[in-house]
Amino acid sequence: MTRRRTALATALLAILATSPAAAQRAVVPVTDAMLREPDPADWLMWRRTADSWGYSPLDGIDRRNVARLTLAWSADLDAAPSQEGIPLVYDGVLYFPGPSDVTTAFDAATGDKLWEHRRALPADLGQFVPFPQTNRNLAIYDRLIIDNGADDFIYALDAATGRLVWETKILDYKIHHVKQGSAPLVANGVLIAGRNCQPNGGPDACIITGHDARTGKELWRKRTIPRPGEPGSESWGDVPDEKRWHVGAWMIPSYDPELDLVYVGTSVTAPAPKFMLAGNDKQYLYHNSTLALRPGTGETIWYYQHAVDHWDLDHPFERILIDTAVAPDPSEVPWINPRLRSGEERRVVTGIPGKTGL
Repeated sequence: MTRRRTALATALLAILATSPAAAQRAVVPVTDAMLREPDPADWLMWRRTADSWGYSPLDGIDRRNVARLTLAWSADLDAAPSQEGIPLVYDGVLYFPGPSDVTTAFDAATGDKLWEHRRALPADLGQFVPFPQTNRNLAIYDRLIIDNGADDFIYALDAATGRLVWETKILDYKIHHVKQGSAPLVANGVLIAGRNCQPNGGPDACIITGHDARTGKELWRKRTIPRPGEPGSESWGDVPDEKRWHVGAWMIPSYDPELDLVYVGTSVTAPAPKFMLAGNDKQYLYHNSTLALRPGTGETIWYYQHAVDHWDLDHPFERILIDTAVAPDPSEVPWINPRLRSGEERRVVTGIPGKTGL
């Protein structure tokens, strides 16, 4: 009798272990503290940490054993063109951002597919948005996997099941023609989301938005082209507001939690040659700039324009944050901040912001 009971109990356990409910993993909520100092085995955002270093502290693979690496598993992503995704890794699960709002969770050790979510996109989306399938990354916060939708929504999935938890409409794709190519950055509980704005979408398409990371509620939106009457609007000269176009912010920002500042890069205007706008002597803010924003409000704390660009040399790429001693050589640079003491340690925003590589 005992053997039968044991065998029956073993069989029941085997059935339960293979059931969908048992297959769901309990997800420990991801906190702001975890995003600031992730476990070495985790990759919780696009470049792992909000300073955009893209550095992993893991040392299990080195120059002595890298040649012995072999394929452990592979998976058919059933992906459309424009495969640019960088997966997240959290607690042994790999979350992959596929094109056209397809998100897949895999067991990172075995490659077993845990779940897949496919958002239903409008059939006519491609008529209004060029290459809408592009999807570079995902965000994770609490128990949510978060992404910007190709149809100008921001949405969150349950990290354990892939079930849609919430979605928030940002713009009307038929009016604003916005391309959402990247997921947001999480900064102190706020989702910071930029986008690529097409010229025919008008200046109201060129926005950065802030959302509550748990609910998706929009907290603020900020144009990257100043509205008439706002500071910087005069930098466009006599170009009417409806023809101020295409200052996008489609790459993922960086974040300094100590200063509580988000650093966003912006693109060129359209058209790029300024003689086609109001002349070459204008700045056309805030194109080709770095914007330092307060994540809770969207307030611009400071900005720096890298170049007034005539050749489509976009500057939206990652800003790398480092603390370093600064000692510029006067023979190599045209100007040095007079307040800078040579060798003084400063918190620096750096990187290769433009297509020139400079």
